Amino acid sequence: MKTSAIITAWGKILRGERPSLSIEITRECPLRCPGCYAYDDAHLGGGIALRSLHDYKGQELIDRVLDVVDRLKPLHLSIVGGDPLVRYRELELMVPLLLDRGIHVQIVTSAFRPLPLSWAGLAHMNIVVSIDGLQPEHDIRRAPATYDRILKNIDGQKITIHCTVTGQMMKRPGYLKEFLQYWAPRPEIRKIWFSLFTPQVGDRLPELLQPEERQRAISDMLALRNRFSKLDMPEGMIRQFATPPSSPADCVFALTHPNTFSGPENQDRTLSVRRESGLRFVWMHCIDGIGGHRGAQARRYHPSWSHF
Repeated sequence: MKTSAIITAWGKILRGERPSLSIEITRECPLRCPGCYAYDDAHLGGGIALRSLHDYKGQELIDRVLDVVDRLKPLHLSIVGGDPLVRYRELELMVPLLLDRGIHVQIVTSAFRPLPLSWAGLAHMNIVVSIDGLQPEHDIRRAPATYDRILKNIDGQKITIHCTVTGQMMKRPGYLKEFLQYWAPRPEIRKIWFSLFTPQVGDRLPELLQPEERQRAISDMLALRNRFSKLDMPEGMIRQFATPPSSPADCVFALTHPNTFSGPENQDRTLSVRRESGLRFVWMHCIDGIGGHRGAQARRYHPSWSHF
């Protein structure tokens, strides 16, 4: 992160503004991944289920996204879903308009379809592809976005890989090292991020890490970051995984409500979420999100996303 970006971000924070924003542009996704919480009844809060909402499409979607960013003026925008590439036609028109506004754009996708070649050389843009472990496990969990399809669809691009570490992975010693050995040498890969799977309330899923598996994942990441330069995770970030929130009420997103807006009246909140004009978006008060990864801990604890 450049010093100028940090200064600009702090300037916005001191003015009561937020430098980073995430927008869900679609509820649609061709994947049905185990452990995904997107379609849970409680995901949006307020008694509204994601399946009950309808997407904006075409020029109306583009106009509404641009209206949000023009009014709120984030420095960093994460575009998520669903899978944003479901709206690839709109994105191809929207991305240049966002970049022209001086916004750093991040798109989080499964890469189930080819990435536009026009994105390969764009500055201030980051494409994050979600990959759930090595090929045998990933292909079962995330079909149709299989390894073979991802490799074909990212050809010629420069992307960031995000992998959510699960309990199944950590039952095999050396799993994270094998993952890095496969992906780090590839020329398409710019950065690699890990996050830890966190369940929803009441879940008893095999993806859940046991305490000893969590500690081993942390130890492995601390060691591997010194061996693989593309593992873009500062030591301090990794160590935060050792002290997750003690209850759902302590999670970042528990401090928000889908119908609230982060304005001067909500300055004590780290995040605020607002559903406006049919778009659901999330303000992030942390400057780490500028050109960086804050999702594996904000979506499900950060969870980035675990990502944004």
